[in-house]
Order: sequence, then structure tokens, then C-alpha cells
Amino acid sequence: MSFDPALYIHRVGLSNTITIDEAGLEEIHRAQLYSIPFENFDIHLGKPINLDEKSLCKKLLQRNRGGYCFELNGLLQIALTHFGFQSRSLLARVHVSGEITGRNHQLLLVTVAGRDWICDVGFGTNSLRAPIPFELNQSREQDGFIFRLRADETYGYMLQSKMGGTWQNLYSFDFSPVFPVDLELGNYFTSTSPQSFFVSNRVAALGKPDGRTALINFTLRETDGPQEHVTDLEAGPSYLGVLQDYFGIDLDASYGALKPIDPH
Repeated sequence: MSFDPALYIHRVGLSNTITIDEAGLEEIHRAQLYSIPFENFDIHLGKPINLDEKSLCKKLLQRNRGGYCFELNGLLQIALTHFGFQSRSLLARVHVSGEITGRNHQLLLVTVAGRDWICDVGFGTNSLRAPIPFELNQSREQDGFIFRLRADETYGYMLQSKMGGTWQNLYSFDFSPVFPVDLELGNYFTSTSPQSFFVSNRVAALGKPDGRTALINFTLRETDGPQEHVTDLEAGPSYLGVLQDYFGIDLDASYGALKPIDPH
């Protein structure tokens, strides 16, 4: 299926009137972030991750599944283009672990009335809640999370998040042109390489205005404001129930279809 705006609006809970301005951009960004989960379970079902419009719309809109950055930001870009926004893809290196990665994270640069905005609904638990203007050294608070952009002489620009009073590097990017083949290469590594975090770990995350819910393998974390609740899950069919109840993910498969991972 190609992009169906009515289905997208229903899926993310938008109003039928989309304004092509900064407020409209934030409305779309937040709506998708709070409705479509970040998740990588197709990798663990042995299914390919396809980035063409038909595949993205079928999986994320028709089948009510989620995805990771190439899928989530890919769908966001399709929607933004349809509604009349000007956007282009950027590629980033992730710095969360302290190690340098390849340029295998997709985000978007959106221009509204001559002003550039960074949009990203595909960075899991640390995703931006709303677009931030491309302005350096300005702290931006979003739902209790604080972000900023800084220039970096090596990597171009760095997105940081303030955690426990300390600024932590999330990812770096520049404005080099990004072509579909670049996205395909990054997606192939992310979904197939033994060195990819997403190949060896099951993850899911869903933001909400007052917190977020995140799953890494068998650990479920629910954050509501300053409160966090951690649950250790059991391996077995009940695991699929957690995916459905907390993230709306219906795998249409038995637990045994998932590639095994160490629950410890």
C-alpha cells in the first residue's frame, strides 16, 4: 500500500487539520512518537527490514507494528512530504556507548518558513520529544528531558542530553547529502551485522508525555516523571503478552519463532 493520510492520522491520533508551520510540525512529531513504538522484533523473527514506501506503510500503518530509525523516520518523512513540509534525511554516528559507530542512524532536517529543525522519532528511549531548532548551545526542555546541539570539530554537530546534571553525547551528524543507497547500507548493517546492537538484543520503547516505557531483552522499565518501575520478565509465551500490552506489538507468531537470546 502507498501512503494513506487518513490511516496515518488515525494511527497516530492527529486531527484532520494539519497546519504547515512550526506548531503543525511539533504536533505530527509528538503524535507519531507517542503512538508508534520503536522496536526491532522483525530482526529476531528472521524477517528483512524494507525501507520502500509500500513496505513501511504496510508494516507501521496497516499492521500496527513499530520499527527503528530507518523505518520510523522514514515514515515520518513520507508523512511530512505528503502534508507539505520540506525535509531531507541526515545520517548520524551514535555516541551513547562511548565508542564511535558508523553513520547508521537516520534523522531528519525540516525547514519551515526558512528555519531549520531537527526531527527524530527513531532514537528509542532517548528520542527527541519534539523538533528542536537548529540553534547551537541552546538548552531545550521537552517533557522533563533536556537537549542541546553543539558544534564538534571532528564530527560536525553533536546532540546531547542532560542526564543527572551531566551532558551526555547522543549522536553526531553533518549536512552531507544522503541518498537512498546510504540509507540502505546503514539499514543492512543495522539489521544483519553481528556487530549491530539490534541483532543481538531485543528492544522496544514508547514515549509518553510524562515518561516512557522501554524494554531491553527481558528488562522492562516504566518511567513516570521521576518514578521508575523495573520488571524482570520471564522467557516464554507471556513475553508476547507484554509486547502487546505495553507497546501494542502483535507479532502474529509463537514465542518459539523468536531467535533465542540469553535472558541473563
